[in-house]
Amino acid sequence: MTAFKNMIVVALIPVLGLTACASKKDKLDPLKADRPAEQIFKEAVAADKAGDYTKAETLYSEVERQHPYSDFATQSQIRQAEVAYDHLKYDDAIVALDRFIELHPGHPNIDYAYYLKAMCYYEQMTDVRRDQSMTKSALEALNTVMTRFPDSKYARDAQYKRDLAQDHLAGKEMDIGRYYQRKEQYNAAINRFLTVVKDYQTTTHVPEALHRLVEIYTTMGLKDDATHVAAVLGHNYPGSEWYKDSYAILDPAQRAKLKDQRSWVDRTISGLLKPN
Repeated sequence: MTAFKNMIVVALIPVLGLTACASKKDKLDPLKADRPAEQIFKEAVAADKAGDYTKAETLYSEVERQHPYSDFATQSQIRQAEVAYDHLKYDDAIVALDRFIELHPGHPNIDYAYYLKAMCYYEQMTDVRRDQSMTKSALEALNTVMTRFPDSKYARDAQYKRDLAQDHLAGKEMDIGRYYQRKEQYNAAINRFLTVVKDYQTTTHVPEALHRLVEIYTTMGLKDDATHVAAVLGHNYPGSEWYKDSYAILDPAQRAKLKDQRSWVDRTISGLLKPN
């Protein structure tokens, strides 16, 4: 019996030794050992500055795990998003920001959280020849910043980037419209160009969209429609090269209508978009 007990003790010694080593290793591991929130937070900031994304992200998570109700835990949540954003881990950043927004809707930096989320989408905008889902998400998120926080210091930059995102989407419509025009699918092309004129009136693509409509209507023999669009183009963008190109393809009778200010032609964009 004594010999059996000795065998059990001998058998347990390696297991106890491994457990003790593991416990000792955890205590020595700076990413796992329990310590004050401020200390972990400072280590995370240092790792972030050193460019060690993995270590910084883990340490910020440790602040939350060990001290979930501290101010440092709240700061760590937004810092995790910043670290992910800086290292192009946009999906991770969005997840962290959504969590921060849900948990702290009244936080003083909530406008920044919404803005940074918008930037995650904005940085992923692609060439107009590719899918524009990220551009649409960026536009929606930037609009949220502007509408919810109009007095925020981020609102002005959000508006600037919103305009660029709109220009990007308009460019996509133009690219598709030109394709249909080349393929002589004129109705499809007209719809795309009218979408630019209607939905993206403040973008740089509107003058060309109007010119393309003049081209198509002229090709289709719809002279009144071509004259109407040319009048709108000339009224709103009189110095545009696109207007010069449109004017050049009109016949003398059409040009005479353009010069007659008392003409029946409604020269406003809103007038162009009115249903017949």
